[in-house]
Amino acid sequence: MTHSSKIALIKEMLETAESSLRSAKQMLSDMSNENGKSQFSERAKKLGTLESSDEGQIIEGMFDGEKMLGPDQKEYSVPANYASKSKLVPGDILKLTVGDDGSFIYKQIGPVERARLVGTLTYDDGQYRVIAEGKSYKVLLASVTYFRAEVGDRVTLIVPELEESDWGAIENVLPKDHDPLEDLDV
Repeated sequence: MTHSSKIALIKEMLETAESSLRSAKQMLSDMSNENGKSQFSERAKKLGTLESSDEGQIIEGMFDGEKMLGPDQKEYSVPANYASKSKLVPGDILKLTVGDDGSFIYKQIGPVERARLVGTLTYDDGQYRVIAEGKSYKVLLASVTYFRAEVGDRVTLIVPELEESDWGAIENVLPKDHDPLEDLDV
């Protein structure tokens, strides 16, 4: 086998392996999402009921990483900039006030216990993720843009301490250390 045909074979093997990994990751993510959604849905059912006040309708719900799940099993959009700025993580309890004018005002009323991890920001299949302690966590685009993070940056990630989660919140981007290997033409 010639040198160039070996290189072509290796490239093909790598592409096949990457494709298999993407498929396996997607299957795991789909399975986790099914389990995670039911876990948060069940817990959200036990939260405060829908009520009205002078301010409008009040709904308590649970943040699932992207949106709030209410006790009525409805999903309520949480603005990504609010979730990012507030560093919401799955399991946080939110209060939503729906004003008479149709405005939505969220307030975090029950944060879950948190853990901090350090990981590397990646981008795969249209989703930013942080790889930390051998696991891939989804993060909101709003967090990535707010911190002006770039793929390859080391970040501090906040995740629920006592539960498994597919989502995390970026707390900060760590300063870049100079890597002497970058100076080499390899």
